[in-house]
Amino acid sequence: MTDTLNSIAQLVTPCCLIEKSKLQGNIARLSAHIGELGCSLRPHVKTHKSVDVTKLIENGGNVRGITVSTLQEAQHFFKHGYTDILYAVGIVPNKLATAASLIEQGCDLKIVFDNTAMAAMVIEKAAEFSCTFKVLIELDTDGHRSGIEPSSQALLDIAGLVNQSQNIELCGVMTHAGESYSCFTHEEQLAMARQERDLTLLAAERLRAAGLECRVLSIGSTPTAFAIDDLTGITEVRAGVYAFFDLVMAGLNVCDVKDVAISVLASVIGHQTEKHWAITDAGWMAMSRDRGTANHPTDQGYGLVCDITGKALTDYIVNDANQEHGIIRHRDAKQPMNYDAFSLASMVRILPNHACSTAAQFSHYYLVDEGKVIEKWHVTRGW
Repeated sequence: MTDTLNSIAQLVTPCCLIEKSKLQGNIARLSAHIGELGCSLRPHVKTHKSVDVTKLIENGGNVRGITVSTLQEAQHFFKHGYTDILYAVGIVPNKLATAASLIEQGCDLKIVFDNTAMAAMVIEKAAEFSCTFKVLIELDTDGHRSGIEPSSQALLDIAGLVNQSQNIELCGVMTHAGESYSCFTHEEQLAMARQERDLTLLAAERLRAAGLECRVLSIGSTPTAFAIDDLTGITEVRAGVYAFFDLVMAGLNVCDVKDVAISVLASVIGHQTEKHWAITDAGWMAMSRDRGTANHPTDQGYGLVCDITGKALTDYIVNDANQEHGIIRHRDAKQPMNYDAFSLASMVRILPNHACSTAAQFSHYYLVDEGKVIEKWHVTRGW
């Protein structure tokens, strides 16, 4: 419900807006692409943390369960009827009680780890519970962060430990091609997508050759999900930010700026005319401190400024941010501000660098369509 609000101008700032038509278009684009390749999506809900957004993604088709980044998210979505859940962050023993509680209530929860020492600790702790924990081994297919190399002996060592356990079931492997966030062309993204796929297939082949289970092959990132051209042998693709998109994705040419569905509505609260600044009430507590475009050909500062209708004012960015103050200026610091576009008490929208970190600053979103507020969507937060 919208608490009787129907005009964006009535909203108290800063707040988070989601454009319905853009959201639906973004969802449909990836759903169709993955469907054409004969595979399934396991959307990562960490971007939006919203049951309402997830329902739209389900309606788009080709969905096989969800991915979460916290057990709190798992609990929230399970409460709302989602049972097939991958917790895609390495587990530690003291989180198994929460995981066990979900499993015992009927949740088909999968956990992950990526080294023999942690596997041994988890296996030891798992013996305290009566349920079976399903596990995916995390692979490193691009040197970006977590995971083990698909060609390593460690892969077979971990799988062997799991295979000997009474309370752990090996389901397969998963990976995240995070290095794709450094790929600026389709050709680079396609090469990374194929590398992610091929190394995952290699890991699965090695496990099966050793007589071990590997029925789930889970890969994904938003850039590689859109770039991939063949998913033969892969069972699911994970992506999250594609639903909202953001300036990082636009900077990588995965989408266009006009596709970004999320924005922060802010009010102009002051002018610093001698510095050619306009000040808003949306600082880094609203936008986040993410500077994901800093190394891009076009640096978008802390966000790209739009007018209240969502039209990009491409010459203006949030150049700096304090906790509750955003500082707007021309891209060329020597250029004067057009204060007619930033009159006191007027409103602007700001497109974020990283949708996940900006969305996480808010307890709810306002869904908007053709300049009207049509829904207020609550989200979950925390760990």
